[in-house]
Amino acid sequence: MPARSADAWTDSLASLAQRPKGDIEDSGEGDSCRMKASEATTLYVERACDRLGLNKDLRQLLATPRREVQVEIPVEMDDGRLETLIGYRVQHNNYRGPMKGGLRYHHEVDLDEVRSLASLMTWKTAVVNLPYGGAKGGVCVENSKLSHTEKERITRKFVDQIHDIIGPYTDIPAPDMGTNAEVMAWFRNQYEKYHGFNPAVITGKPVELYGAEGREEATGRGVGILAFKLLKRLGKHPPEIRVALQGFGNVGFHAAKLLHESEFNVVAVSDVTGGYYQPDGLDIPDALRFSLQNRSLHGYENAQRISNEELLELDVDILIPAALGGVITKDNAKNIRAPIIIEAANAPIDPEADDILHEKGTIVLPDILANAGGVTVSYFEWVQNLQYYKWGLNRVRQELDSVLSRAFEEVWQLAQDKSVSLRTAAFMLALERVYRAGVLSGF
Repeated sequence: MPARSADAWTDSLASLAQRPKGDIEDSGEGDSCRMKASEATTLYVERACDRLGLNKDLRQLLATPRREVQVEIPVEMDDGRLETLIGYRVQHNNYRGPMKGGLRYHHEVDLDEVRSLASLMTWKTAVVNLPYGGAKGGVCVENSKLSHTEKERITRKFVDQIHDIIGPYTDIPAPDMGTNAEVMAWFRNQYEKYHGFNPAVITGKPVELYGAEGREEATGRGVGILAFKLLKRLGKHPPEIRVALQGFGNVGFHAAKLLHESEFNVVAVSDVTGGYYQPDGLDIPDALRFSLQNRSLHGYENAQRISNEELLELDVDILIPAALGGVITKDNAKNIRAPIIIEAANAPIDPEADDILHEKGTIVLPDILANAGGVTVSYFEWVQNLQYYKWGLNRVRQELDSVLSRAFEEVWQLAQDKSVSLRTAAFMLALERVYRAGVLSGF
């Protein structure tokens, strides 16, 4: 592809990369320990608060969760053992509406992680201007080792413990890592044993059980939509762009599909089995079919094998981390060559790495905007459930494009006007909306 020169794209990258030194803070000296998830979120919020001029009292108010719940989940496993698991639900803020956030089943789930993700949901729903607040939940369990029946029993026991603090006008869960539409169906069924028919209590349900068409593809599709919007602002066209996508689960799968359909040149993808690279461009339909048939990319032969770490450092135009958080750290940030990163995963870039990338001029589309497609279509599902009226797939897709496009333009313009990064602009926009809602309602 042609060498990058001082064209409109480079000019836009350079202008967006400029921000005053006060927007970059020292994260500490030589600390080998990763910053806690909640600390990272707080750091980004503080930077935005600095820009908005919010005082200490307001910052504390906006940062403090309204409620944190930790529950015991005793479950009989298939082999007869009694396993005692710990579940969490953190309800962060409801100034703008009912709280919204996923449920994850993962062995690394803890209160700090859930607290951080609940906060991010508050800002995510605000930045795309949905009438929601933020929440998050999860169960600390080795999800990959659970049988189908064990997962169902855990879900129903978890609902038994938290059903009285959630509801369609209070707190609406959804799928996340380790959970899916079937888990949401179990959740809804168990909740309705206590509260009667109420499909709006949870989103991400199977389409046959009041779920929304397009919900499964929504996060990945949103990533593709925003990639296209960002390129348009930078004066580039998809066929000129080489993309590396780390993660080929639900988000990465659908992102790759839409990017290919939009004529992006996807040269690398990866899953837990490693990376798969083709310098001239992967046959994405072939890779998608293989992944569906084999439930992973293991054994895929129509590409060069590379590691997930090598994929992150490829010489591409756009890097999309769509797997776990914290994959780009201060140790590998200097080796990242992509001038644009789109955060499809939650918090894939550590704050220290974010500063290094910014100093290099890398443009980062932050997770609270980039992966907001999922919660947006969850909102559409909730609206349909409350109205007992079903939308078609075309309407869901059109509405998703409209919501994300408007949010992107607002964030982009704020970043330009205030000479801040897209991440800081997104947090500023979100904080302003949540703060104003709090003021107007009297906190």
